[in-house]
Amino acid sequence: MFRLVHISDIHLAPLPRPTLFELMSKRITGYVNWKINRAAVQRPEYLQALISHMIDQHPDHVSITGDLVNLATNAEIERAGQWLENLAVKLGGRHMLTTIAGNHDAYVPGSLNKALARWAPFVSDDTTPPTAKDFPLVHRRENISIISCNSAEATLPFQATGYFRSKQAERLKQVLHDERDQFRIVLIHHLPIENETKKYKRLIGAELFCHCIQQSGAELILHGHTHLNSLYWMEDHKMKVPVLGVPAAGQIPGADKPAGRYNLISIDGEQGRWSCLLQEYGSAETSRTAFFELLNERKLHG
Repeated sequence: MFRLVHISDIHLAPLPRPTLFELMSKRITGYVNWKINRAAVQRPEYLQALISHMIDQHPDHVSITGDLVNLATNAEIERAGQWLENLAVKLGGRHMLTTIAGNHDAYVPGSLNKALARWAPFVSDDTTPPTAKDFPLVHRRENISIISCNSAEATLPFQATGYFRSKQAERLKQVLHDERDQFRIVLIHHLPIENETKKYKRLIGAELFCHCIQQSGAELILHGHTHLNSLYWMEDHKMKVPVLGVPAAGQIPGADKPAGRYNLISIDGEQGRWSCLLQEYGSAETSRTAFFELLNERKLHG
């Protein structure tokens, strides 16, 4: 049995003080939003408690679906790289951890490539630092194929849209076909379901992504971005594919979005006879402390 943990939207806190030069961009609106809204609810002590509880589950792998940082300053990108390295040590090595980028990691032009270069050991199994043009990337773990897509691009102020373009779609269809004997887990930051998010947060090209799944199939899709625990179903040519979201990892209980959770996904079997169990761990919304427990459990396959 392979036990995968899914977390997302880390939004590492506290936010390092940006320079005046860094604020002369879209970052100024994000900085104001952080000070007014996010700083009070994205708490490092809650994130630390969640990570400790997650590690106690002894997962075989951890996948992060983006938004490690807030404004994608150089200091934030470096600190997130150190955070990933420390987490990998606690898990047992770099091969235990996979991350993709989110819209906050690509906050301004140039920041995405800086983030991918700094976090390269956790983005790709290759020794060459990836760029946005290299996605999708495949990470094989036993009979599991973790397929990383990229939807993160720099956008205008007050926009948090993602993009899934035709070239990546063609590559994804081929990868899904090549990995068809494996349990295929697709990672993407933005929710790839049309008309289920506000227009300024949607995935442009969601229909292309859906077409890839319909044509080539997959067993599981993991996303972030919405800060919600959610489960949708996407049709492929043989069966329904679960599309799973998770709340922001560092969000405390009692805020406007659900408190941070992690999903523990247990996978067993073989092609055509997979079993997959989802267990959601988090704190009750009425809790004033980071007390983690099993909140929900359901079968996704088998």
